[in-house]
Amino acid sequence: MNLQIKDIRVDFITGSRRVSNLCWASILLSGALGFCFVGFSSYLQKDLISFLSAEHILFIPQGLVMFFYGIAGLFISFYLWCTILWNVGSGYNRFDKRKKILSIFRWGFPGRNRRILIQFDIRDIQAIRMEVQEGFLSRRVLYVKIKGQQDVPLNRIEEYSTLSEMETEAAKLARFLKISIEGI
Repeated sequence: MNLQIKDIRVDFITGSRRVSNLCWASILLSGALGFCFVGFSSYLQKDLISFLSAEHILFIPQGLVMFFYGIAGLFISFYLWCTILWNVGSGYNRFDKRKKILSIFRWGFPGRNRRILIQFDIRDIQAIRMEVQEGFLSRRVLYVKIKGQQDVPLNRIEEYSTLSEMETEAAKLARFLKISIEGI
């Protein structure tokens, strides 16, 4: 979602609170709980859940390994749920022509550096650069090219589903800042 008022443009960035992350965290949690229940059931020699039979699984070594896989899955699932709860990676890009400042704000992990705010002078922006890599793991990223510094990414890797959507967004931003587009 974008917001543009005469001299100010704000592009909102979606963080970890995406449907895909919710699906993966749920799948991982249910799988990890299944492994834990089967491992624990093999220890008790009794089925705790009727559709997860553990009667043919010996506790040592199979049941113990399944239980440890379940615990590892629970830790990874806990990490994913925390990033979703904290909405890590969300924020905004604010282009302010009045103050001549580009502000990039992102939420990080809790702690002293939870709020990440980077500011650049708009006059130092040389161009908008598009990076596109097609294939199995396609990558479409918009960068701001700044004098004397590394290119700064403006979006998530998977934000743009089509090339034309990315080109349209780059053209709008370049038109707003009155700069050129590089790439492709």
